[in-house]
Amino acid sequence: SVPFLIRLFPIVLTKFVFLNFLSFPFFVDLRRPELLLNNTVSLYLATEPDVTVGIWHTVPGSRGAEAQGKDQRWYEEALADAHPIIIYLHGNGGTR
Repeated sequence: SVPFLIRLFPIVLTKFVFLNFLSFPFFVDLRRPELLLNNTVSLYLATEPDVTVGIWHTVPGSRGAEAQGKDQRWYEEALADAHPIIIYLHGNGGTR
């Protein structure tokens, strides 16, 4: 009966494959990444008039001691140095 139900309702398959109705980790404020990861700050970019994209900026471990106690401005300036930037796009139910 499962293949028949998936054939009738293909949206059910996408819900269970991607689990986009489930937000994980539970009870964690993802707007405050410094509570989860060291040397990380949350930044927000306005891409269009009504669209804001939130990003996490994490400096490498080699700059970890330098990043201790720094504010958001320091992290923004760290983006402009000569080190390469790796962009990782991820989302789940509560953040897509």
